[in-house]
Amino acid sequence: MVNLKRMLENFPFYLGLVVIILLLVMLAKRLQVAYPVLLVVAGLLISFVPGLPQLHIDPELIFIIFLPPLLFDAAWAISWKELWRWRRVISSFAFPVVFLSALAVALVANHFIPGFSLALGFVLGGIVSPPDAVSAGAILKFVKVPKRMSSILEGESLLNDASSLIIFRFSLIAVATGQFIWQEAALSFCWMVLGGVGIGLLVAFLFMKTHKLFPTEPQMDIVLTIVAPYVMYIAAEEMYSSGVLAVVSGGLLLSNKRHLFLNSSSRIRSASVWESLTFVMNGLVFMFIGLELPDITNSLGNISLSEAIGYGLLITAVLIIGRMIATYGAVVITLIARNFITVADGSPGFRVPLIMGWAGMRGVVSLAAALSIPVEMDSGTAFPQRSLILFITFIVILVTLLMQGLTLPYLIRKIKLPHYTDLLPEEETDRHIRQQFAALALEHLRNTYGAAWDSDPVFEYMARKWERLSGSEQDFEWQQSHGKIHQEIIHQQRRWLLSHNHEHSNVDEDIVRRHLHYLDIEEEKIKAAAYR
Repeated sequence: MVNLKRMLENFPFYLGLVVIILLLVMLAKRLQVAYPVLLVVAGLLISFVPGLPQLHIDPELIFIIFLPPLLFDAAWAISWKELWRWRRVISSFAFPVVFLSALAVALVANHFIPGFSLALGFVLGGIVSPPDAVSAGAILKFVKVPKRMSSILEGESLLNDASSLIIFRFSLIAVATGQFIWQEAALSFCWMVLGGVGIGLLVAFLFMKTHKLFPTEPQMDIVLTIVAPYVMYIAAEEMYSSGVLAVVSGGLLLSNKRHLFLNSSSRIRSASVWESLTFVMNGLVFMFIGLELPDITNSLGNISLSEAIGYGLLITAVLIIGRMIATYGAVVITLIARNFITVADGSPGFRVPLIMGWAGMRGVVSLAAALSIPVEMDSGTAFPQRSLILFITFIVILVTLLMQGLTLPYLIRKIKLPHYTDLLPEEETDRHIRQQFAALALEHLRNTYGAAWDSDPVFEYMARKWERLSGSEQDFEWQQSHGKIHQEIIHQQRRWLLSHNHEHSNVDEDIVRRHLHYLDIEEEKIKAAAYR
């Protein structure tokens, strides 16, 4: 009751934060700077304003409320075709590289930071090892990069959160119990991965069946898509498996099958709702990072601020150098492996790995994991070095966002990334899809409604439209049967487009999704015309 009263008293402050976020995002667009950078700095500055409510972030708030929808949205947006194409590179960054980063941090922390055991080092390593998808995505919007690079970064970010949080959990157990049993850890790891994926797919399957078996309106479909990631995450966590992998796997399945259980109205409206929802959530989380600093600094205790900053910069350097070594190590492995197996990219070059290595900003997941460290262990004793771990995590997030986030666009423009020909040019793909749409429409009209071709002016209008020969709209008496015919054409075009995307690896799925969205809009126009 007290917490609820405090939340109501501070509601104007939270509402003001949302307004500030909107203004800062607009400023970021004007300055062509990634908005997470400005939000973190603004949160840091606001935290020093006297008289404002002191913000205490409940870690469960970020893990339960923020993390599932943000992961689900990322899984919904990514191309499964690209994810599968670059699976080897993505898997190496999401699992071995994360583990090696956590190991490097653990060894350095154990050696250079007084009072840090190896287990505590792994706790810190598990927290700061995963790069943040939101930061990299926001920065890459300002520069043009090869599709393969954005696909690898997006795919890596989906999976590295899960692997880092698994390391973090096992490290917490080792700190609390003082022992680490490899056999039990291996079994637990397998269950967390397999159980998380299985539970996510099962929940996604049940949600698809619910959509298909019961009559739903677009509003109901949108609510169900919002509820789905929470159900996946909570169900997996209750079964002691990975909630992150559950949301990612379930989100990928629902995204890949969205045209089978959601109609055009639901797809169009849910896209707008999800864009607004994730925008506000991302903004709040990055603002929280800056707002939390005073509370973290005040709890450092006997450790001086300069020492804590030094430790934070040391761990940041380990992460940046380690990631650069890992990216160029992947190049060497690829050059060796291409002599024995077929790899997706046999000549990765040395410029793309530089950008991949530098795009290692930390963010939301690292903050949430650090805040989730218990204040006290089961024995009642204080968790060792908790405040210092929190401060180091904040320094890592702040430095990587400011240093790498601000310089990454300049670096991309400066080194002139190579032009790859593994995907068809956008103009060529667009033209081919439009031509195929026209051919499918005309074939369907001639074969199915050939008798009415010369007697109904609407058929002539449809033919000119799909051939792109009509330059102006004309008034016709649009009957319900005409709308049904038009919908039949759209359904055939959609089926062809989905099949074409699946069968051709050199077609950019982003372009395909744009045309699918166009078909959804066309279908909505037909439905609206039926009510006139």
